[in-house]
Amino acid sequence: MSITIVGNSAAAVGAIEAIREIDRDVAIQVVTAEGPAIYSRPLISHYVGGEIDQGRLAYRPPSFYEAHNVQALFEEPVTALDPAGHTITTDRGRLLAYDQLLLAVGGSPIVPPMPGLELEGVVTFATLGDAAAIDRLIGAGRVSHAVVVGGGMIGIKATDALLKRGVGVTMVELAPRILIRALDEQGAAMMTDLFKGAGVRVLTENTVAEIVPQDGRVAGVVLQDGQRLDCDLLVFGIGVRPNVALAREAGLEVDRGVVVDRAMRTSDPSIYAAGDVAEAYDLVVDLNRTVAIWPNAYRQGAIAGAQMVGQPRQDQGGIAMNAIEVAGVPCVAIGEGNAEGDGYDVLTRSSPERRQYRRLVLEGNRLVGVILVGNISHAGIYTGLIRYRVDISAHRDSLLSDRLSLLSVPEDYRKHVVRGQGIEV
Repeated sequence: MSITIVGNSAAAVGAIEAIREIDRDVAIQVVTAEGPAIYSRPLISHYVGGEIDQGRLAYRPPSFYEAHNVQALFEEPVTALDPAGHTITTDRGRLLAYDQLLLAVGGSPIVPPMPGLELEGVVTFATLGDAAAIDRLIGAGRVSHAVVVGGGMIGIKATDALLKRGVGVTMVELAPRILIRALDEQGAAMMTDLFKGAGVRVLTENTVAEIVPQDGRVAGVVLQDGQRLDCDLLVFGIGVRPNVALAREAGLEVDRGVVVDRAMRTSDPSIYAAGDVAEAYDLVVDLNRTVAIWPNAYRQGAIAGAQMVGQPRQDQGGIAMNAIEVAGVPCVAIGEGNAEGDGYDVLTRSSPERRQYRRLVLEGNRLVGVILVGNISHAGIYTGLIRYRVDISAHRDSLLSDRLSLLSVPEDYRKHVVRGQGIEV
């Protein structure tokens, strides 16, 4: 039997490690559009911000593939998938057969089509190549002001990283507020104020309509409302779109992502999908959706890997979790932290003078979402309460306390954490 993995990031690593724990001999082949470096994408902002060097980006060592007996084809994108023939075709015309296939192709940055995208200084914020290009321009003293398009998680991380390098930043967000998918109005307002206090200009309900060129480089942008902003770096941090073209053209079931079951299997029983490309089970909302975060990708890859070598595993579901830092103040969003309306109870605690905010969202007797600004020390407890659907009805009054601990939560959950005993959900 042979296993082929298309991709070279967290989901691929999870699959390879799970396979080799079970089967040391099955043939594994990796085919990827990227180079051989397996790097940690969540650390890109820390590299651009000058907090770590490029060596610290390594997610696995250069010897990873050899150590795990994996044959790899680098910088060779897959252009076609034939489920009936059990083959893939690369851009070099190579036809490769497989018995089991994992699509771990991730997502691509969303960039609106417009002239000027090829100019020097116009980048996205998704890959090692992006980060290296930004670092090179800043290091050469060629960046004094940047425009960051997008006020979601990617745009926030890009902006904070540039601030740490002494670059002036204007952030442009199409929505009425930044972080609209992760934070409520109050949380977003706190993040906005922190950015403004650090010198960032935040423009909402606007976007870039035109890129202004000068001698092969970006010199500025024109916004939707007509105003011009001068800049020597333009970063598109709008978001990521799952790379579903290969799966869609092959006839697999595709919605926003490649639809998978709890075993990470697609509509074709020989093909699996994991990571940012997969539309997998989210236990908070109790349905499939794409959640593009690193831990989900690795976990899903490991489940798919085990399945492909005959060890049944079921995904218990992911949770949307994101962590950012703005001007030295951390923020964590877990689950449905910005949910509101009928069916939800919301508990909040705010200390603006301490730059702290806490928002808990309850649905019935269960916690389904959390926003933490400033003090994030209880994020682990809250995540566990959400993941294991713990009944917190008798403990509501203690959930916002600064003294929250395992002693403040139900006994069955304490036993689960301390002794590994199961809990009823």
